[in-house]
Amino acid sequence: MKARSFFLALAAALVVLFSLAAGLWWTMARQSPLRLAEQHLALPRAARFVPRESALSLHWLVDPARLPAYAQAVAPVRHRRDARDSVQQLRDGAFALAGLAFEDELADWIGPQVSLALLEATPDSARMGWVLALSSRDQDGARRFLQRFWQTRSLAGTDLQISRYRGMGVISGRGALLGQDPQPLATALIDDDLLLVASGRGVLEQALDVSQIDELHQFGDQDLERRMAQLGDGVALVTASPRALSTWLGLPASLAEHPDLEGLVAALGVRGPSLTVDGMLRFRSPVLPQSRSEGHSLLAGAGGDAEVLGALSNPAALLDASEQDPLADWLRPVLRAALDALDAPALDALTQQTDGPLLWEQQPQGWLLATRSDRPGPDPVDAALQTQGLVRSSLDGDRGPLTVWTRLQRQRSRGTDGLQAQLAVALARDSGADWWGETLDALQRRRDGQAAQPRLHQLEDLNAGEPALAQQLALAAVPSRAQLQRWRPWTLIQTVAGQSLMGPVQGLALGVGPAPSSDIPIDPEQAGASDTLRLRALLDLG
Repeated sequence: MKARSFFLALAAALVVLFSLAAGLWWTMARQSPLRLAEQHLALPRAARFVPRESALSLHWLVDPARLPAYAQAVAPVRHRRDARDSVQQLRDGAFALAGLAFEDELADWIGPQVSLALLEATPDSARMGWVLALSSRDQDGARRFLQRFWQTRSLAGTDLQISRYRGMGVISGRGALLGQDPQPLATALIDDDLLLVASGRGVLEQALDVSQIDELHQFGDQDLERRMAQLGDGVALVTASPRALSTWLGLPASLAEHPDLEGLVAALGVRGPSLTVDGMLRFRSPVLPQSRSEGHSLLAGAGGDAEVLGALSNPAALLDASEQDPLADWLRPVLRAALDALDAPALDALTQQTDGPLLWEQQPQGWLLATRSDRPGPDPVDAALQTQGLVRSSLDGDRGPLTVWTRLQRQRSRGTDGLQAQLAVALARDSGADWWGETLDALQRRRDGQAAQPRLHQLEDLNAGEPALAQQLALAAVPSRAQLQRWRPWTLIQTVAGQSLMGPVQGLALGVGPAPSSDIPIDPEQAGASDTLRLRALLDLG
């Protein structure tokens, strides 16, 4: 009996210890900053105060106080302190734009949900308005903040106006952080745990008005909820009007001004040290021809040290100015600018001749293209290159004959003039694919499949198991930084952070293409078209 009692006590002790260990592990896991990445998209209650007609809205769904810890946890060991400090400065700078000091005024009470809406300027105001909604972790945090906030501004000489609107207490005045110009501000406390801060009393009253009508605020938008369900997970939800797409997000006016464009819905996510964007551009009717991601079958043959790797579907149509496809309107100037920058007439001619899938690699040895066999064939390409003074001939290569196009150039050597054939493009034909190289070295190195793995991994991570989009691009660190440097939102982000954020950028992958149509009625003539343009981006900061 004594032995039995001993074993029962031992078993009970083990159960208790195991339960304590499991509880401790569960608590630590719940508090781990890495859980920030495990966030399902859902509209917060603050969306009731965000108009559907907002120019731009952002719903941040994770605790902003934990962002620096997450950045530190996922960054390489040698960069952890810098990553934490950069994210902290970016977060603090973003709240400072609204006249709020995060560490001194918000950190001890702010909850995990933050919403921001930018409103278009009205005839009464030439400036855009904004509404910021902050959730509170407890019933007293937001109230204590309001008391300190307005007391500090009042002591600094701010005239306060206190009134009630739609049953809510509204305080307005001109407030700012020390050393900044005072700006109009208005606040209202909703149910003791949701604080609204707006760029003026009129803007705040507009948000309170919108909250009373389901058809006007985002919280009752069923179409938005359907889009969110398709997007899945993310730490933030962004919506943008057509005008904001051009003004704030840098999309070309030819796309933003399309008469059928309704706007953007996008999920922002984190995946380790990488940032992800998964978005949808919605049109009122099917205006996007469906295109298959044919170019991705050519990726299996990619090789060489590619700094840029792109898989395009029908680049000839993208470059055709007569095409009315919104996707072509978006990508045409981008593709044209890339061709002009390389100043390679043969590359230009090949791209315009390819009406099927195209694989484009940019290597230190020059550019390299892959197309399906005879799409285009040598003859139509030869006809286009002849107009540029190029002559076709044959050349024996290490793995079979090559077709080359050359141009004779005068060359002076040792006091005498001579002629030398300068290579413009060489063609190597394999089963199922034609390879066009700017140099013989580029053609040779294409067989090194291992060297192309970093770019291929970028595209795999971009899709994350989802069907590949029709047009895709993967960039190494240097071209990624060059592209971001020219993107206005990135410039604004760096301004808010107060420092350059280029150092951690290791790569950028992009994808865009038509998505399956929604449930809107489609005319028989529009069968096979789509009303949704899906876009994805993956920014590697590791």
